Amino acid sequence: MSQMKKLEELISNGVIPDINDRLDEIFEEIAGNKEASEEAKEEIEELREFKADLEDVLTDIKEDEMDEEEAKELIEDIEMAQRGSDDEDFGFVEEE
Repeated sequence: MSQMKKLEELISNGVIPDINDRLDEIFEEIAGNKEASEEAKEEIEELREFKADLEDVLTDIKEDEMDEEEAKELIEDIEMAQRGSDDEDFGFVEEE
């Protein structure tokens, strides 16, 4: 499997769903509290920006604007970030 294909699958099947799950959790917390804390607002913004960046990477892959070496580096970065996280929200930690 090419590095670009592996990266595409990692982002599409792992990272973006994790981001979506975390966003859902935050919105549920907000609904329960009837308002959003400043920390929640910041986390939502960060997650949305990160998701947009990942969607740009997927576009680059589909348009063949990425090489195998760049894909390999991104895979390593993502896997390193995931190993650093004990939960499934890709290293984003809920602040108290």
